Amino acid sequence: MVSLNSVLLISFALFSIGVAGVLIRRNALVILMCVELMLNAANLNFIAFARHSGSASGQAFALLVMGFAAAEVAVGLALVVALYRRRDTVQVDDINLLKG
Repeated sequence: MVSLNSVLLISFALFSIGVAGVLIRRNALVILMCVELMLNAANLNFIAFARHSGSASGQAFALLVMGFAAAEVAVGLALVVALYRRRDTVQVDDINLLKG
């Protein structure tokens, strides 16, 4: 059986990689993938703590987060496709649609 500390360490590593990717990368698709990595790290925490405490509430909450993540991917990819069609780029530095 895997200990809680090792699962939390793996989750911390995944979340840190996701945060670094969001802060460093400038491609919108890579940023979306890093956000998904951060959500998966949170799901790993929910499941690890649920298994440690013996309740199923963490697993149910992880399923809820997976549903939100699927919706976030659908909306995010639709926005990226719309921006690509309008500006011919997915680099977030080149997108300045909110400027007047």
